[in-house]
Amino acid sequence: MERKWWKEGVVYQIYPRSFYDSNGDGIGDLQGIIRKLDYLKKLGVNIIWLSPVYSSPNDDNGYDISNYRQIMAEFGTMQDMERLIAEMHKRGMKIIMDLVVNHTSDEHPWFIESRSSRDNPYRDYYIWRKGKDDQPPNNWGSRFGGSAWEYDQTTGEYYLHLFSRKQPDLNWENPRVREEVYDMMRWWLDKGIDGFRMDVINMISKVKGLPDGRIKKGEKYSKDDSYYINGPRVHEYLQEMNKRVLSHYDIMTVGETPGVTPEIARKYVDFDRNELNMLFHFELMEIDRQSTKWKPRKWRLTELKEIFTKWYEGLKEKGWNSLYMSNHDQPRMVSRFGDDRKYRVESAKMLATLLHTLPGTPYIYQGEEIGMTNVAFETIADYRDIETLNWYREKKKEGVPEEKIMAAIHRTSRDNARTPVQWDDSPNAGFTGGVPWIKVNPNYKEINVSRALKDPDSIFYYYRKLIKLRKENPVIVYGDYKLILAEDENIYAYLRRLENDSLLVILNFFTRPARFHLPEDIEYGDKELLISNYPVEKNEGIREIPLRPYEARIYRLKK
Repeated sequence: MERKWWKEGVVYQIYPRSFYDSNGDGIGDLQGIIRKLDYLKKLGVNIIWLSPVYSSPNDDNGYDISNYRQIMAEFGTMQDMERLIAEMHKRGMKIIMDLVVNHTSDEHPWFIESRSSRDNPYRDYYIWRKGKDDQPPNNWGSRFGGSAWEYDQTTGEYYLHLFSRKQPDLNWENPRVREEVYDMMRWWLDKGIDGFRMDVINMISKVKGLPDGRIKKGEKYSKDDSYYINGPRVHEYLQEMNKRVLSHYDIMTVGETPGVTPEIARKYVDFDRNELNMLFHFELMEIDRQSTKWKPRKWRLTELKEIFTKWYEGLKEKGWNSLYMSNHDQPRMVSRFGDDRKYRVESAKMLATLLHTLPGTPYIYQGEEIGMTNVAFETIADYRDIETLNWYREKKKEGVPEEKIMAAIHRTSRDNARTPVQWDDSPNAGFTGGVPWIKVNPNYKEINVSRALKDPDSIFYYYRKLIKLRKENPVIVYGDYKLILAEDENIYAYLRRLENDSLLVILNFFTRPARFHLPEDIEYGDKELLISNYPVEKNEGIREIPLRPYEARIYRLKK
């Protein structure tokens, strides 16, 4: 296995709006990030992924970009950005930027030109079509609700937007669009950034002719995304991007790719195909959902084990996995997969043990390292996320009871991850001296960075220890993975092996106590406990272990 810095690193995702506000306007900013770099250095992370900081009208919190070469005024200036890059590099950290090129904002100069007339040179930078009998060109639904087409009065045609109507899709069929994107990427890489996280990058190629999709009973628009996910030319575009831009720099790339299986993923990340280094798949993110993210389903531990194991097997030797359980689009990890009440600390540590000992690059989402939880605002007026607000309106119109709607929002809204980082127990959790753009989670007095740093047994120091273990033990990065007790519905256990080094990871995934039995065919001479989230007796054997709620242990097995 070829050694690479992005395989050995640990990524920390910053959602700038909610990270730290340096000037009291209620919005996190670049200067705020600079002030907290030493905190991140102390944690031990060495790659920072920055959610979008480009100019944007903020219809979708920065994922609607109006100028790729300008910083959003409320985040700071280009000088601040250049200083942030320099300060990160000074501390031995790399910086990854979000690349959002499936769509722009409708306030981007290209789109302003494009909609001005049908014969404008920028017209085919976007996807325009005539309507059919006063209806949109096809029946596709936007991922944020409603039609994926918006009628434009000026030219009497519709434009495609797979997301908000203020996020028109770029036309990647147009080579001029691709060249503009590559030029912009070079511009940022020449400024010294170390790579890109590519937003919905597997949506850039649409099926020719844009045919109607299948519609589910009772729905007005098609949710069938097979016409624009993993489209016919996506690999051609990414190989071109790699050849023209990515291959000229020592950088890291990770693609956000809904709707991929390990077989499809291999085409994106196979080392020999020269596309991306790794990707985010959504299989784990869909484990607790039915047909839509708002409808819950009960999941079993065997399903979760199967997902991680299948992705390891599917990509080993050919590609690389990314490991995450939360980000800016997902509920908080400890609320979703752990227990955010009685066993918040234990379950947060257990989940971290999983993510930092599986094969792949681990991603930490801001606040995860102190065990931040979901929020349950009482009223919809406190929510800011466009997807949440659209869904709320849709359900109200359908006559769904308020408490049922709010229960789903409390469980699933993207705003769960977007409440400000809880720095201390002062007003607004020390995030801002002003009025925060979104309310702080009321539990900030108990859960905050300041308190975590004073407690040697905190989740923060457990993360720090895990990150250090990963840096010091190549077996965690490059070793193979073997699942044991595959059928056990309480315990997730596996071996990591590299040459003569062997680690045993044991995780009790639930509140109920469980009993671990080491399979007879696993032989060892001696053992060393590397980390655990409960006190463990020094001479305790490992052939049979009674496990406490959410208990996690890692042993080195010696021959």
